[in-house]
Amino acid sequence: MTPDDTDRFEASRPRLAAIAYRLLGTAAEAEDAVQETFLRWHAADVDRIEVPEAWLTRVLTNLCLNQLASARARREVYVGQWLPEPLLGGDPMLGPADTAEQRESVSYAVLALLERLPPTERAVYVLREAFDYPHREIAGILDITEAASQQHFHRAKQHVAEGRPRVEIDEAAARRIVEEFLAAARTGRTEPLVRLLTADAVSIGDGGGKVPAYAKVFEGADAVARLLRGLFTPGEAKRVVIGGSPGIYVWSANGAPAVVAVLQGRVVGVMCLEVTAEGIVAIRNQVNPDKLVRATAVWAAADHGEPLFHAF
Repeated sequence: MTPDDTDRFEASRPRLAAIAYRLLGTAAEAEDAVQETFLRWHAADVDRIEVPEAWLTRVLTNLCLNQLASARARREVYVGQWLPEPLLGGDPMLGPADTAEQRESVSYAVLALLERLPPTERAVYVLREAFDYPHREIAGILDITEAASQQHFHRAKQHVAEGRPRVEIDEAAARRIVEEFLAAARTGRTEPLVRLLTADAVSIGDGGGKVPAYAKVFEGADAVARLLRGLFTPGEAKRVVIGGSPGIYVWSANGAPAVVAVLQGRVVGVMCLEVTAEGIVAIRNQVNPDKLVRATAVWAAADHGEPLFHAF
């Protein structure tokens, strides 16, 4: 393989990584899929490949589909709730964000919804919605008909739309609500939190069996508010378990406002809030350390200033 061949692949790496992340839900698995794609590129007779970008996308997508099949089996025995790996603002793996469709395709809420889709539907949705591939090219990548690609996309779009009934809210307003949420959580009372939550709000935590996290989903504003009050109530036991008192920041993850907990330079939690004009409809809290390695690296390179406060 010539240096030009390697450069050609490296030019495609960011796009391939962004596709793989949307398909697999974790950065580590996405990086593995991209590396395997490179190895196959390295072993191929690249001079005979007419359209390298299409070839690479086809190889990567099919690797991800194969990986999804085994991932689903692993998640059936996963300890507690499984959530995607959050990507902090500034991470290049987030990919394109020029259109509303592209931004939504990588939102934490949509990634969680995509977990419920059959692998082929998920692939069609990602390629079409996030990367604007025409159905003719998607059909070639997935070895299906163009009509089938259109049908898969329609079903995926319908599923996502049904799972996200909401009224849009701008980023500045969403951030203000998150700041109000943190202020309410620190009061030690549930009433201020309930006012910020929708009646059908849910809270989900993913500890992966590595750190404490509730295995069940909390539903309803009152139940979620009581949970949050407990999470933010100071206590020596919490400091002992976590190893200190983490700093709390309002940041962004997957294109939306989030709460980031940092202890001694290490991200120990990312709380992704789904904020609508009606209030906060979902709180997804990622504390599995295996899914925060990349966030820690991105955080180290960011100009984040001082925390709003220290928890516990």
